[in-house]
Parts: sequence; structure tokens; C-alpha cells
Amino acid sequence: MTALTALAQFALNSAQPPIAEKKPKDVTVHEDRRIDDYFWLREKENPAVRKHLEAENIYTDTVMAPTKPLQEKLYAEMLGRIKETDSAPPVLRRGYWYYTRTEQGKQYPLYARRAGNLDAPEQITLDVNLLAVGQPYMAVGAYKISDDSQFLAYTIDPTGYRQYSLHVKNLNTGETRALGVERITSLEWAANYQALFFTQEDAVSKRSYRLGRLELKSGTVTWLYEEKDELFDLGLSRSREGAWLFATSESKTTTEIRALSAATPNLDWRIIAARRNDIETRADYRDGLFYFRTNDHAQNFRIVTAPVATPDPTHWVDYVPHQAAVKLDDFDLFATHTVLSEREDGLPHLRVIDDRSHASHRISTPEPVYEISLESNPEPATEEIRFTYQSLVTPRSIISYHLTTKAHTVLKQQEIPSGYDASRYASERIWARAADGTRVPMSIVYRKDLRLPGAQPLYLYAYGSYGISMPVSFNTSRLSLLDRGVIFAIAHIRGGGEFGEPWREAGRMAHKMTTFTDFIACAEHLIAEKFTRANQLVINGGSAGGLLMGVVVNLRPDLFHAAIYDVPFVDVLNTMLDASLPLTTSEYIEWGNPTIAAEYAWMRAYSPYDNVRAVAHPNILMNVSLNDSQVPYWEGAKLVAKIRELNTGKNALLLHTNLAAGHGGASGRYDALRETAYRFAFALGSLGLNDVAVAK
Repeated sequence: MTALTALAQFALNSAQPPIAEKKPKDVTVHEDRRIDDYFWLREKENPAVRKHLEAENIYTDTVMAPTKPLQEKLYAEMLGRIKETDSAPPVLRRGYWYYTRTEQGKQYPLYARRAGNLDAPEQITLDVNLLAVGQPYMAVGAYKISDDSQFLAYTIDPTGYRQYSLHVKNLNTGETRALGVERITSLEWAANYQALFFTQEDAVSKRSYRLGRLELKSGTVTWLYEEKDELFDLGLSRSREGAWLFATSESKTTTEIRALSAATPNLDWRIIAARRNDIETRADYRDGLFYFRTNDHAQNFRIVTAPVATPDPTHWVDYVPHQAAVKLDDFDLFATHTVLSEREDGLPHLRVIDDRSHASHRISTPEPVYEISLESNPEPATEEIRFTYQSLVTPRSIISYHLTTKAHTVLKQQEIPSGYDASRYASERIWARAADGTRVPMSIVYRKDLRLPGAQPLYLYAYGSYGISMPVSFNTSRLSLLDRGVIFAIAHIRGGGEFGEPWREAGRMAHKMTTFTDFIACAEHLIAEKFTRANQLVINGGSAGGLLMGVVVNLRPDLFHAAIYDVPFVDVLNTMLDASLPLTTSEYIEWGNPTIAAEYAWMRAYSPYDNVRAVAHPNILMNVSLNDSQVPYWEGAKLVAKIRELNTGKNALLLHTNLAAGHGGASGRYDALRETAYRFAFALGSLGLNDVAVAK
């Protein structure tokens, strides 16, 4: 093993940090006096704002300059683990085999298909690299093939603002039309391929609020429904065999569903699941019945069926009963089987139901900590499905599974050209004890021969919001940490969905502080059990996970050596008080509505920007994106300005703004790798680790 030498990695004295000008603004509400000195950083078009962000970037790059060789080393390692020219296993749909592939040196994938069999000539349906020419950013949203397989409807975002425009390509002639329809959030074809249904977002709030029908030949748009409630967004879906279209109005806790036969696009949509407060429902269709996943009298959800003519709850029949200990995340209908996506004891499962015999079984999983989920399975009449299996040590594998015989075949496992030996790594699940006695799990991975008897550097990641369960997935870039003796851990804190709806509710609204104290309990447990020490602990989270970073650093700055905030939601009160900002109103039932005094008090207690104290802060890297529509760049920029004003310590405090991306960061795969290398170089640099990888 090559020794790891502690070296100073940051040039903290090489430049003076930018100091944001103070322009006091009174933002007092509910008689709680608050003066915001940095409110002006919201002025995106103000040249002084751009100048400040660029100055912060220059300062950050200057401080990070000693890590430049490490960044290049990390990037080369990460690139070496990627099969640059690669292809996904083809999927059969209506007589064509569809797949995506990548080519060495190209940032984006190519979408392709072959007619009839895999030996047929390849047809490129969409080359994202061509779309990206001359653009600093490119993302494809919807990708929908018409029922006759002759037309492709797709949407693109060239800025990172997640504002998508509609295009239709004739796959026979190659002709592509921009149809002048903007801000598309979802898209489905009618069965006759002459009409496209779509949902559109509001230009200011970005709330998906209305449903339209586009006539392909004439380009005429007919508006069909407008969702008036600011808590709700609209989305489209279609049943697997294509017979029915569904338009779902959805808040964080309530849904309403409209349906239309895909064969009769000019008829009226009808409500098949009426809006009822705190009742969530998802619809699908098979053999004359609507299937509903619902939490009506079932906190962790059940599945019911109802005739198409009478879908109301008085005609519901239980298909999969509620189980208090098992969260029913989703369901997929095939001709003779149903596959359930479940979660029990914090772990995901796939359950197969034979609809002829009603017998069921779970697909077996070989490891104690793992991730399993269904792949794309567009054909309903199949005896074989595909799912993805992976873990912290097992590369992502796409597996074909026979629903009756249980026979399975690995169609493709992620290849790592530079080499990888899974036997050299180990993963486990450990449990921390929260302040109220609740056991909180963590998933951990490390390299076996580098697991020292005592404490060592550890990188702790978490999210903990919206009922989203953090996946225990494989990541080739992460090996650059593990091979340097760094342990990687995921904290499955409350506010997520690992243990069903009760886990989510325990970290939401008035109970949100539980998310943050759970994370602190996890960090303390890792230290108590000698996995790490406070001066070796790096933490990371993004978006709502960035909020987590802001809160726990405010609460316990002594507990962490470094913190990486990615596109962080940290100016909670100011953002949630501005209903004109994208996504704000729909978030009222995740965080609370601060115009209500009691709910304001919840957020006031933890809002990172409003709770910065004059203490010594850990090393901090704040990553934001100028075109972020979900968490505006100014949230992180303001927080850095305020910490810099009050910080009593001398650690690195860095703001990095991607001036050509949105919430997800860089869109190109090589650019995204460089962002990861930058993040990891900051973590390793803060720990004093040099660029010498451990010998294999």
C-alpha cells in the first residue's frame, strides 16, 4: 500500500476573498425583525451581480490551485473507469429494438433503433451531440415514439433552466419541425398519431398548470384544462398497452386523475379519481379495469381495481391489500403478471404476482445492502421483464427475469475498463440512535485492506426530504475516494421514504428539524464507533440535501471538517415568502407556508441563511448554477456572503458558480466528470490527502 502523505492543499493566503456589498433590505414579517444585507444578489440581470459571481469563481479557483494536479489525476481515474463507446441493451417496442449508445469523445448519447431484429441496419433517431452544437448546455426531456413508429416527439432544454420546447421528427424522411410550443413538462401521443397531448408550465412560477392538444398537421393547439390550485401540478402518462391516457393533478399529498381513451383524442376527459384532501392516487389500466395505487385507508398504499364505467371508490375492489410494514412504491401491469415495487425494513424489493393463480414471490437479492428497480418494459405481453440490480460494491447490472420460471440472465453489467475487483471492497449497514430513540440506518462502503483499526477519513452523504429514499447505488467515481482510504456512507434519515410514509411524515412540515438531528446523530455515531473523527469527516448534500448541510453546519460546526453544498436550498424564508418564484407555492405542503405565523416559526428555527452565527466554520464549498430554476444561484451566494461576514475561523470558504448550467450541473458527461473531480479534490484537499492513489 502506498502511504498517504498529509499535505496542505489550499492556497488560502494567495488572494483576498470577494466581499459582497451590503445593501440592507427590511424583510420583517410576523413582527420578527430581519434585515437582509445581500438581498440584491437576486438581481440576475444586474452587471454587479455577475461581476461578484465571477470574482468568487476566480477566488475559488485560486484557492483550489494547489489541487489542480489532483483534479486532473481524479478526472483521469474516473474517465478510465468509463467505457466511452458503449451501448445499452436494446428494448423491443412495437416491432423495433430501441437503445441508446455513446461514442468516445462525444459528450451526449445517441438514440437509435433497428427494425425487426438486431441485425437490421441502425437508424439514428436522435443525436444529442448535434443538438448541442453551439450550445453550452443540452438536455432532452420527453422522447416519445408514435404508435405507428413513424414520428418522434421530443423536447429539449438548451440552458439548464429546465424549460423545454417541443419538436417532432419524421423518422421516414428525417424532417424535424419545431412546433412553437414552449415550456413542455410532459407529453403523450394519441393512438392515431395525429394528435399530441402535452402539459405546459407557467412562464414565471414554472408550475405545470394546463393541458393542451396539438394537431400534428395544422399545428393548432386546443387548451383542454387549466389547474387553478397553486399547490397542484399537472402531468401526463399512458397505460402500458396504450389504451388510456391519464392527466394527473398532483400536490405533495393529494391527487386528482382525468382519463381519456387514446383512440378518441377529440372527446372530453373525465375524472376517474376525484380530488380528496391527503389522498394520493396513481392510475393504470388492464383488461377493462382501472387499477389505482392509493393511500385511501392505507398509509403505506394499497392497489384497488374498478370498472372503467364506474371508477369511483364505491366500486373499488382490493387487489393488493395494505400492509403496515411494507411501503408499496409502485406497480407495473403486464398481460399475465403484476410487478410491485415495495420497500420493507428500509430496503427495496420487487414482488411478482401471477394474476392467473394469484401466487406471488419476491425476486431474490444476494446482498444485505443493495438497490433493485424495474427497467423500461414497454411491451405488456411478455413473460420476461428487465430490472436493474446494483449495490455499493456491485456494478449496475441489467437483468432479464422470467416471471414464471424465475430464470434470470445478466444482459449487461457496467464495464470498468481500467479494472475493478469487487472482492476488495465491503459494504454494510449500521444503525445510529436518534435523540428520540429511533434507529436510523446508514449504508457504508470501504476498501477492505484500508479499513484501519481506528478512525479514518469519511465522506457522509444524505438527502432526507420529499419521501425520497436514497438509493444504495454503485458509482465508479466514488472508487477514487475508497482507494485513498476514505470511507463512504449514506445516512438514511427521516424525511426520506426508506421506511414508508411514517418515515416521511416524521421529517416534514412541523417535524422537519428531525431530519437534521437525525443526521447529527449519524455523524456522532460514526465518531463514537471510531469509523472517523470530527477532523476527518466531510459531508455533502444537494438541493434539499444542501439545506441539510446548511442547518447541521449552523447547529454543530464543530462536528464536521468540511461540507460541500450542491445547489443548496438555504434561503428558506425569503424563498418561501415569494410566491412568484418557481416551485414555491407547491412546496407549501412540504415545508409550510410562511405567511402563516405558526408555520413561519418552523422554518425560522432552521433556515440556514437566517441562523448563521459568529463561530468557526468548517471548510465549505458552495456549488450553484446560474440558470437553476429549482434553487436559484443567489441562495448559496447569499449564504457564503453572510458566513464570510460572521466566520471566526480560517478554513476555506468557497463559492463556485456554473455560469452555463442549471440544477443538475453540467449536461455533458465529460463536463460532469470534471465537476465530480473538482468536488472530490476539495474533499481530499481539506483532509490533507495528496494525489497518490493507493496501489492496486
